[in-house]
Amino acid sequence: MKPHQSKPISIFSVLFLVLFSQYSTPVTAQEVEDEREFDYLQGSGKGPKQWGEMKKEWAACKNGGMQSPIDLSSQRVKLIPNLGKLNTAYKPCNATVKNRGHDISIEWVGDAGSLKINGTEYLLKQCHWHSPSEHSINGRRYDMELHMVHLSPDPNVTNKIAVVAALYKIGRPDSFLSKLTRDIKSMTDQKEERSAGIIDPNKIKIPGKSYYRYMGSLTVPPCTEGVIWTINKKIRTVSRDQVKLFRVAVHDYAETNARPVQPLNLREIHVYDQGARSTNN
Repeated sequence: MKPHQSKPISIFSVLFLVLFSQYSTPVTAQEVEDEREFDYLQGSGKGPKQWGEMKKEWAACKNGGMQSPIDLSSQRVKLIPNLGKLNTAYKPCNATVKNRGHDISIEWVGDAGSLKINGTEYLLKQCHWHSPSEHSINGRRYDMELHMVHLSPDPNVTNKIAVVAALYKIGRPDSFLSKLTRDIKSMTDQKEERSAGIIDPNKIKIPGKSYYRYMGSLTVPPCTEGVIWTINKKIRTVSRDQVKLFRVAVHDYAETNARPVQPLNLREIHVYDQGARSTNN
């Protein structure tokens, strides 16, 4: 019997293994909600450059290789037609509006529906906004970014968190944000939460026909990796007054609550565009 000879590994195979391993990174932590523990100011000692040095539990903010946000460059994306249209099944549910000090969030209390990725169900838990946008497209940052955070209840699922994001540019007011105006104004500079009654996540109107997909991290401490990111390609609109309202309410001490773009490293950025054909045959 001839001795076994291993076949050479192609660069494509190596990249596939790297990407596959990224989908297997455990997620065990949630976002830190106390804004006193970190901020977005340069020179404060608590800004993004210092996050990874402030606590050992936040080490990924400095040492992680799959950090978010990133720049979604058209030169780096790979068209993947079989990703399929975004599979969401949201439903109206009781919710609270919360000023967490570093952002405004809506937290659903009960079953607000779910997102399904590769057969795994992720339950919608909360959404929040950053301004300007954290992700950029070909180097351009937009005026605001929405994050819809989902968690998998399956104990056998390694990647527990899936985030659906949408970017906004200045234009017509966003109808969903308009409904939150009164609550947000009353919470300005006050870290508090209040019942908002029934809020239907479908009213956010997240399209699912075209999006980017990559593996990343939470964008605030502890910067946990293994988060499945889905960023809609369609840019939404928001008024200048709406952006200003969110900024003044949570971070009038600073101009932004957006983390700087992080290195892509060896990650691939996949893109799904309904009706488009793959050029990667």
